[in-house]
Amino acid sequence: MNNRAIFDQVCMAASRHTTRAFSTSFSLGVRMLPSTMREPIHAIYGFVRFADEIVDTFLDHPREQLLNDFERDAWAAIDAGISLNPILQSFQLVVHRYGIERDLVATFLHSMRMDLHRTTHDDASFKEYVLGSAEVVGLMCLRVFCQGDDAAYQRLKGPAMRLGAAFQKVNFLRDMQEDGQVLGRAYFPGTRQGGLTEESKRAVESDIRLDMDAALDGIRALPRGARAGVYLAFLYYRTLLRRIERTPAHRIMQCRIRVPDILKVRLLLGTYVQHRLNLI
Repeated sequence: MNNRAIFDQVCMAASRHTTRAFSTSFSLGVRMLPSTMREPIHAIYGFVRFADEIVDTFLDHPREQLLNDFERDAWAAIDAGISLNPILQSFQLVVHRYGIERDLVATFLHSMRMDLHRTTHDDASFKEYVLGSAEVVGLMCLRVFCQGDDAAYQRLKGPAMRLGAAFQKVNFLRDMQEDGQVLGRAYFPGTRQGGLTEESKRAVESDIRLDMDAALDGIRALPRGARAGVYLAFLYYRTLLRRIERTPAHRIMQCRIRVPDILKVRLLLGTYVQHRLNLI
């Protein structure tokens, strides 16, 4: 192995560690993917995670400048085909290898920038934010899953976007306490910090179920290698949604709903069996 290959391997290891450190549930899904898909998905996650941390975590630092620098360095990495930032090096490799469109990257970064200044949303800005923060990320991953098959990518774009939207909306419900109390944000149109009612909660949950129903057929149409990992992520979020549905609105504003680790393991084992028997 030459030194460039070692460098790329070290950078991919940084993205893999980022995924495992920040999200045990997502990591479980990635482990269900074939080895050829794991590193590219880790690289996408690492890029998305770092941008998200800039706007959500570094509250005592100049976040807008940090995001400006991160975006500038990301485009420089993509244009030059090299970066000394391990996360950006991994990401640019995947962008070029799988033909991830620049507009997907730009749309994602635009939504991250929205988080710097917007604290509430109307219907239009909410759709704009979800498109960039979740739907285009689903499309980046779909490019990896389709392995260069553009016809399959075009056929599965709609379900992939609906799945990304469903995951993000579940995250919004799960994180309402932190988003409202720490970050001062309320994502769902018509709600404000601390303003979730039973009626608005049911409306959001119904919308998420529609997204999930639309996404499921797309998951089953994925290449078999990608299907189990994405299906496991789907089951995790469906389980989390069901737990949220059983939780009163006022409790959503007081605590973060979680899926216990033992249940995550059961979902993993069940998905593995279904995959082996070709039942997904």
